Amino acid sequence: MGLFQRRILTERSRQAAPTIQSDPSMETDTATIEVANTSAFAALGLPEYVLKAIADAGYETPTPIQQEAIPVLLEGRDIIGGAQTGTGKTAAFALPIIARLHKHGKIRALILEPTRELAQQVYDALQVFTKHTNLRTALLYGGVRYGKQREQILRCPDIIVATPGRLLDFLGQKTFKLEHVETLVLDEADRMLDMGFLPDVRRIIGYTPAKRQSLLFSATVPPAIDSLSKWMLNEPVTIRIGSGTSTADTITHSIYPVDDRQKFDLLVALLGQIDYESALIFTRTKRGADTIQRWLEARDHKVGVIHSDRAQKEREQTMLHFRSGKLRVLVATDIVARGIDISGISHVINYDIPQHPEDYVHRIGRTGRAAKEGEAVTLFTAGEQDFLRGIERFIGQTIPRSKLEGFDYSWSPVMDSAQDKPRRRNRSLGPSAKARRRR
Repeated sequence: MGLFQRRILTERSRQAAPTIQSDPSMETDTATIEVANTSAFAALGLPEYVLKAIADAGYETPTPIQQEAIPVLLEGRDIIGGAQTGTGKTAAFALPIIARLHKHGKIRALILEPTRELAQQVYDALQVFTKHTNLRTALLYGGVRYGKQREQILRCPDIIVATPGRLLDFLGQKTFKLEHVETLVLDEADRMLDMGFLPDVRRIIGYTPAKRQSLLFSATVPPAIDSLSKWMLNEPVTIRIGSGTSTADTITHSIYPVDDRQKFDLLVALLGQIDYESALIFTRTKRGADTIQRWLEARDHKVGVIHSDRAQKEREQTMLHFRSGKLRVLVATDIVARGIDISGISHVINYDIPQHPEDYVHRIGRTGRAAKEGEAVTLFTAGEQDFLRGIERFIGQTIPRSKLEGFDYSWSPVMDSAQDKPRRRNRSLGPSAKARRRR
């Protein structure tokens, strides 16, 4: 570890400390909130106009990542940040950026996000946090026409929130330059890697000044991300909240072994028995998500679907209906697992076990947020044994096996060992059985 680098480790016990953090998009009666309630934020060195926006948003106590990152960022230092999903990371980097920019000027801050949904959420949060300033923001992502985004650029934004592909489109057209960028944020860097964005990210960084403040947030740090961080960061401070592989204490996990031919039937039975406010179902493929939506709708469930092949307007409308309660079930793919930030999701159901263990943590992190309890249910078939073992090694625990009472299983699920796999009927026949079948 270098002379100028320090590692801040925060134990899980600190995460359990009571905090009050509201969704920035929620409506708040600002007349009842005193700026004095944000004294904990004031102690971090944030100016008055930022504290007023924090009060308007309903924040009272900084989360661990906010408490550790904000003073460092106000000093202008580079950081590598890691924290569990739902820990207030957006405010951790957005608030000091706004404090340092202070007033309207040129494009001085660039925030890169891997998905449209994440970009939209960061942009929405910035709208709240910049309320008492004259700072302007622009949101750039693909899947929509360029017109409205060009209008935002013509307004000379101070902060741009963008996905890499659309940003490179504008840069290639020489619509604007990034020569005055003072702060660069690379959010969800490991997801950028998974989606193949790292070459684009390197190109974008080349458009920014060599002398700048750089922030890299990543749940995990694979070799490619480690190499990127050494290239883009200057004597960074490393801040890690938790291990990066742990799951929130507020989430209850369970595995439901099932024959793959009964998988959808078990899903329907589970939805009929569990008491859920809203359920988020993850599938491995876009086709699978569409199929699950169609089958559930045929059984009178109000369900929406969201994945990268859906038009942006359709995705936004689906999210709006899910947030409002008009849809109680949402089916999604991993590509948007980190882009869904909705309070009150009571259940996450993994219809397909994710192939990458870290995706399990991000999926189930959609529930159990803001100190609320949540439940993560995973349907498990014989062919997914290696995926399940990888997840349990990654999170450092064996997930309890469960059996749904009253469900007519075609075989008896094995519950006592993570190493046992469900045996499918007629898969392995002894010599005498084979002879009988030939006869």
